[in-house]
Amino acid sequence: MKDGKNVAVTASQKIEYLTVPDLVEKWDSTPGKIRRMIQQRQLAARRIDGVLSIPLLFIDGSEPLPALQGTLVLLSDAGYSDEEAIDWLFSADAGMDIPPVEALRNGRKTEVRRVAQGLAF
Repeated sequence: MKDGKNVAVTASQKIEYLTVPDLVEKWDSTPGKIRRMIQQRQLAARRIDGVLSIPLLFIDGSEPLPALQGTLVLLSDAGYSDEEAIDWLFSADAGMDIPPVEALRNGRKTEVRRVAQGLAF
């Protein structure tokens, strides 16, 4: 692991996180811009030991994963907090053959959003 933090999600799965300062450095940005991306649901974050942290898999090079924003909006509309959305996106039990975040990274945005829409009912 280079510049993130591992936090146990299940016994077999770990999520690597980047902090806001990590992203500021990586993207040559400002903390305000990163926080605005979180507010606009381009990214989701959780506090780990008091530090705002973003899952590394939500990052696609020098920008947020493009398919993430619409999915985060759907989950928010379904009543999910950022922490719950992160947990769902990394869940092996989300009703898909792979965790939803991996499906998003593999171009399966429509399938992920279809499953996420069903969560509100």
